Amino acid sequence: MKKILIVDDEPNIVMSLEYTFKKKGFQVFIARDGSEALELLENNIPDIIVLDVMMPKVDGYQTIKKIKENEKLKETKVIFLSAKNKTSDVEKGLQLGADKYLLKPFSVKKLVSEVDELLG
Repeated sequence: MKKILIVDDEPNIVMSLEYTFKKKGFQVFIARDGSEALELLENNIPDIIVLDVMMPKVDGYQTIKKIKENEKLKETKVIFLSAKNKTSDVEKGLQLGADKYLLKPFSVKKLVSEVDELLG
């Protein structure tokens, strides 16, 4: 079973993505901010992480830095999902190691197809 970690502080996004990916047969992990995500990642290695940028405590940029520094996690696929839509924001996300950077508002269908593509 494929594992996905959804890291976002917006309950509506989390609920809709959790529902969608469970229906697709994924084991779904949820974190509301970067520090919660990093705690969860100590004991769980997902196949892919969907990561918001703007969150309380630890933002998405700080979170992906920590993920990519971790030997066990550095190969894990990461998709940023963010309302930060300046070219510089997107470039920063990709430079930090994200595989994709999708803008909010987003299409769930598009996100699902990106996840499928990244996981082959």
